[in-house]
Parts: sequence; structure tokens; C-alpha cells
Amino acid sequence: MGLTKRRFSKSRTAKRRAHFKAHAVTLVRCPKCHEPMVPHRVCPSCGTYAGRQVIEVREPEEKAAT
Repeated sequence: MGLTKRRFSKSRTAKRRAHFKAHAVTLVRCPKCHEPMVPHRVCPSCGTYAGRQVIEVREPEEKAAT
């Protein structure tokens, strides 16, 4: 790999990195429980995927007061 003769300026580096950004997560409504979920994944609230029950979802346990 070759070495550059001069260092890149800050503006040139910033122009290259202008497209390195986080994109918003796409959410869709679950057809069964209508909660927002990531498409093509198991619904975290009801545990269904493609119209069938895939995982069993348990209720969160309440923390004991100390």
C-alpha cells in the first residue's frame, strides 16, 4: 500500500466521513398484538413470527424491595 505525500486536510476527511451516520431503525406494527417491532424478527411482546407462536414470552418479574 502506498503512502501519501501530504496529510489529508480536515475538510477532505470530513467530506469522506459525511456518509458515516446512524440510520433510524425501521419499525412496523405486529399483526397480532399491534406493538412496534423490527421487521422480519420475532415480536418481543407476543413472541409470534409469520402468524405462528415461536417463543413463549414470560411476564417480567417485579424486583423485591430491600
